[in-house]
Amino acid sequence: MTPMAVRTLGSVKAIRYHAYGPPEVLRLEDADMPAVGAGDVLIRVRAASVNPLDWHHMRGEPYFARLDMGLTRPKHTALGADLAGVVESAGRDVTAFRPGDEVYGGCGLDLVPGTTGLAEYACLRQDGMLRKMPAGLTFEQAAAVPVAALTALQGLRDKGRIRRGHRVLVNGASGGVGTFAVQIAKAMGAEVTGVCGTGNTELVRSIGADHVVDYTKEDYTRAGKRYDVVLDLVANRGVLANRRVLAPAGVLVECAPSKGQWVGPVLGMAKIMAMPRMALFLSRTSADDLTVVSGLIESGKVAPVIDRTYPLDETAEAVRYLERGHARGKVVVTVDAS
Repeated sequence: MTPMAVRTLGSVKAIRYHAYGPPEVLRLEDADMPAVGAGDVLIRVRAASVNPLDWHHMRGEPYFARLDMGLTRPKHTALGADLAGVVESAGRDVTAFRPGDEVYGGCGLDLVPGTTGLAEYACLRQDGMLRKMPAGLTFEQAAAVPVAALTALQGLRDKGRIRRGHRVLVNGASGGVGTFAVQIAKAMGAEVTGVCGTGNTELVRSIGADHVVDYTKEDYTRAGKRYDVVLDLVANRGVLANRRVLAPAGVLVECAPSKGQWVGPVLGMAKIMAMPRMALFLSRTSADDLTVVSGLIESGKVAPVIDRTYPLDETAEAVRYLERGHARGKVVVTVDAS
């Protein structure tokens, strides 16, 4: 990542990218201090986390998504959906937050345009996905929560319709979403099977999985067991193979469509949408659901799992590590606004 010029008055350090490509396109640059509207909250960011959404935007893939993101270059040059920090100031209409509050949230659509979690300061709408941090969490832990935890919660509860006593399989149980999914499923009373690699089996057991399948030694789709909900976060077994392990009324929730730069994702979505009891799932922004997650954390039922942390000027390395697909839990970026 190239060095940043000396910061000017009213500017902040922020990660920006002006062309599609590998992590090398990410730059630490001067950006304008976010303008705070009447209903907005200015946050001094202390930590953020990176998500697959970030590297998909960074690379402009799958290509058909560029119809929205920008055909030849990105229309929106900021990255970072998750953040945690301290309220610096609030607009005149803000009543829920005040300077000094420790808060977390983000998730893209609720960030005021032009700002990002991967920066020294960000601006969020009071009525967006912004909540006070759960007691006992560090900024790094809080920043690891929003996108991953909401994806797990909504996938299991809304698409999987999980119930107490259900048998739930999480494929990709050691990743950012998977570590939350195992814990949330257990908190909802399910019997949980986690699928992961050899080096992560003890981690998955330690966060509550009743059974752990090492995918390097066993193919869960051929083990003869049936599940009420299969939450597939890696799409390495195929829709038809996953269908074999569903109980008669079971549901497959697919959060990782087939990979590919052009038509792979479209074909993957078409296969899922054409089959009964299959649900293609993308998480949605929800402040209410973030409140639910906060409650699970404060009750001790859910805890963020962090693999690595990087400083803001090493965001490219954080994204590169995440892209490799072997992160144990979340990858977090720390921010020191001075």
